[in-house]
Amino acid sequence: MDVIVIFGPPAVGKMAVGMELAAKTGFKLFHNHHVIELLLNFFEYGSPGFNRLRREFRMRIIEELGKSACHGIIFTYVWALDCPEDEEELKHYFTGLDVTIEQVKFIELYADQKTRLERNSTPLRLAEKKSKRDTDWSAGNLLQTDARYRLNSEGDFPYPHHLWIDNSGLGPDEVADIAISHFNISGR
Repeated sequence: MDVIVIFGPPAVGKMAVGMELAAKTGFKLFHNHHVIELLLNFFEYGSPGFNRLRREFRMRIIEELGKSACHGIIFTYVWALDCPEDEEELKHYFTGLDVTIEQVKFIELYADQKTRLERNSTPLRLAEKKSKRDTDWSAGNLLQTDARYRLNSEGDFPYPHHLWIDNSGLGPDEVADIAISHFNISGR
């Protein structure tokens, strides 16, 4: 099974690229807000119950996808590269697929902060992510997350299957095509 992780800072386009990549490959898209939006109906973001269930639900969904006829998974993730617990969380998810992190294909998206602030309120983002509809809060969260964490590798990435893309001026379909070509992904 192919496992692709699309990572990068908030509002960089992970979900939009994932949707295009899923449409072109037939892989299943599991974007990070699938679980987040569900849990926000019951728990405050970051609370112990939220964090525990977010991790557990993601793990169980990935495990079940691994048992299904699905031939590929696309997972999106805001990865704080300076937080070892984020890397451990990713490794944990892949154990349910019998895949090591070294086998995962990583697509790292980069766009400058100004571009991401503009993307923060796109119709697709707001339609798919209810929690982002308070765009003032969401923009503030984006700025705080940027200030607090290292969200792009800056040329220092530890795993072999890695593609870095500045998608500031690219559409999601173009980024998906670049990734398919780079990783020689066979689709449907």
